[in-house]
Amino acid sequence: MATTALHPIGDAVARVHAALDEVAETPAWSMGQADAAEVLVQIARAEARLVELRSRALVQAEAVAVQERNASPSLAVWHAYATRSTKRESFREVRLATGLIRYGVVREALGRGDLVAEQASVIVNALDALPDDLEPGVLEQAAKALVAYAEVHDAKALRILGRRILEVVASEVAEAWEAEQLARQDREAERAVAFRIREDDQGRCKGSFTVPALVGQMLERALLAFAAPKHQIANRTGQDGQDETAMPVRRPTAQRLGAAFVELIERLDPTTLPRAGGVNATVVVTMTAASLAGGLAAATLDTGARVSAATARRLACEAGILPVVLGGTSRPLDVGRARRLFTTAQRIALAVRDRGCTAQGCDAPPARCHAHHDDPWSRGGRTDLARGRLLCPFHHRRIHDPEYEADIGADNQVRFHRRT
Repeated sequence: MATTALHPIGDAVARVHAALDEVAETPAWSMGQADAAEVLVQIARAEARLVELRSRALVQAEAVAVQERNASPSLAVWHAYATRSTKRESFREVRLATGLIRYGVVREALGRGDLVAEQASVIVNALDALPDDLEPGVLEQAAKALVAYAEVHDAKALRILGRRILEVVASEVAEAWEAEQLARQDREAERAVAFRIREDDQGRCKGSFTVPALVGQMLERALLAFAAPKHQIANRTGQDGQDETAMPVRRPTAQRLGAAFVELIERLDPTTLPRAGGVNATVVVTMTAASLAGGLAAATLDTGARVSAATARRLACEAGILPVVLGGTSRPLDVGRARRLFTTAQRIALAVRDRGCTAQGCDAPPARCHAHHDDPWSRGGRTDLARGRLLCPFHHRRIHDPEYEADIGADNQVRFHRRT
């Protein structure tokens, strides 16, 4: 019976399988230190050479439309199905294969085992990012330089070197090109800025953010300072550091940085922040005198959220927290005709009382509201707490709009009716 001869590449792969079969059951325990080290290095080189071989095969598979064998929409989808890989990984492998076509120097280094696949992918991406009008000779110089760097640098370091490779091979155009690239990155980073936060009804807030790289590094440095073992020891022993034997609590990095983030926020000085809703960016905590003295009754934030009495007592001494103790008369709240605008103390009291916009059905928080006189100042109204209220900008305009009339109910809610 005649057999179909294998393509040389197929034959080489078959011989690789045969060689691996020979050691499939060979125990590794007998390898010494030197043997184990050398074997691992050689396996990495062999893997790299197989990746290069796979890349050539993928390029040919694209040329002969292998994906048509099972009507797959693309070669990457077919490859993912045939090799039981994820589509994400398969697409990455196909991208590398097509990139290696453009840069023969990189493909050859990978084929010799001088690079690993991760390094090759980084180099291809760095070369693709260079200006489109770069001369071919300069592009080849860049490829050779990065391949040479790969002899001593891993993929992470190569990614950084790749961004600066133009300074090495074409310094006369590097500065202008880098300035253009950085300006583009700055514009994209500004457009991408976002912050999301939500409560999970379990006494926690979760969220995510996207900020420019510089801001992110500034935040990371600040958190690392708060998470440093020396700072943790000082927090537990006092700044005099008398207990020098105290050891910092070791926790996973994410937890340690999370605790540092909490401390960073709690230490913010609201007097240095922009004012919102007439007062500094301060969280108001309302509690009873008994709770402040050690009782168990929960405290209430100006958003309506509840916190334990112990937490409220701890936060009461922080810069960003203002405790309002029910039953105390530490500050005057009604100033009559002495001022037209509500004082900071009055604004805080309104926030505690109204919890936000007093228009029926509106849930705007205190920080987004204006302080409104029920009795217009221009007509002799007094700047008194009893005759003031919080209204969001939309409803504040409505209450002064002659096309609407407003009624205040027994529940202190404002109801609007369009005049007919």
